[in-house]
Amino acid sequence: MTQLFVENPQSLKELVGKEIGVTEWFRVTQERIEQFAQATEDRQWIHLDKARAIKESPYGATIAHGFLTLSLISHLMKELVHIRSGVRLAVNYGLNRVRFPAPVRADSRIRPRVRLLSLKELADSIEATFDVTIELEGSEKPGCVAEWIVRYYL
Repeated sequence: MTQLFVENPQSLKELVGKEIGVTEWFRVTQERIEQFAQATEDRQWIHLDKARAIKESPYGATIAHGFLTLSLISHLMKELVHIRSGVRLAVNYGLNRVRFPAPVRADSRIRPRVRLLSLKELADSIEATFDVTIELEGSEKPGCVAEWIVRYYL
């Protein structure tokens, strides 16, 4: 993986419609899933009870919360794109579309494949919309697909 460095948010303009890249693989551990369950109060057995998940789950293992997978996008994106200057702060502005086509099993590895869909100049910020596909190692289906909107305040 090669990290992309751009001078400022406006420099992203030349990347609209293009793939930005993919990161290295990132392991989603059972410990991380348990910490997420604690933080969100979502303690469904499919995420936490290994023995029951092996027996009763259609996935044969515990799985990450979809929202955990989604929340990792901002961390993984920091490994991919670095804006050198001109950003006072970056804000997760929202999502246009999110789907979880395949489960992310505990201890599996994921990575984002990112494309810049659009860039909009606003009075005090640049709004970027990214197409993010969270790939699962060894799977044809992704664990998550999302259109993610980030505002870079100048």
